[in-house]
Amino acid sequence: MKSSTTDKPWGSFTQFTHNELSTVKTIFVKAGEQLSLQTHAKREEFWKVISGTPTLTIGEEHIEAQPGDEFTIPAGLQHRIATTQENALILEISTGDFDENDIIRLEDKYGRS
Repeated sequence: MKSSTTDKPWGSFTQFTHNELSTVKTIFVKAGEQLSLQTHAKREEFWKVISGTPTLTIGEEHIEAQPGDEFTIPAGLQHRIATTQENALILEISTGDFDENDIIRLEDKYGRS
């Protein structure tokens, strides 16, 4: 999934999906916190960093993300969002068969793995 921007006389719009079954949410991560290192079998995720500078784990990569950065996480690939000194807000668009129970936690600091 990749966003596309269309210029108009009044400004522009950015389209993230087109006629796809999807689930859209924002993820707020408090400073110093992290999501579990996880995978999903039935869905792909698209992330767009709205605010903050989170460290993203996508596969074996650790990425220092900036607002505006976009990432696609294919089904089955491990991923995590972590923060240090500031909160972060991420737009997440999931495509495929979305189910909150479709999660395998590989590592989790809150004891849920």
